[in-house]
Amino acid sequence: MGAKQGRHSLFGLASLFIEYMNIYLYICSMDQLNELAEVFRLLGDPSRLRVLIECRKGPIPVGEIAINTGLSPSLVSHHLRLLRATRIVRSARDGRHVLYTLADHHIDRVLTDMMDHLAEPESMEDSGD
Repeated sequence: MGAKQGRHSLFGLASLFIEYMNIYLYICSMDQLNELAEVFRLLGDPSRLRVLIECRKGPIPVGEIAINTGLSPSLVSHHLRLLRATRIVRSARDGRHVLYTLADHHIDRVLTDMMDHLAEPESMEDSGD
């Protein structure tokens, strides 16, 4: 395959990708995009992310999250309130305690996939950027 033909194939692939993204953005409403942006904004705070990772362990009370993260119980409660409001974690009462866990397997999968991604060695193909 000549260089010119390879370049056209690459441009064709890029235009297909752009077309796909335009279709996706058209299908997603602005409300959905705003909600997704809010979720990623919440996950961008390192302390909040540590709280979320603790919730992966299963039902866990605020006090235990605070001890494991080194954060104050009031700060942990604040983070959990925000995470509950966006349906990232859920809570259940157990007597006097409220236990927190990830809302569903999708949240766990996003966290796991990103941790796996960060653990991968940088590809030789990508090292030129």
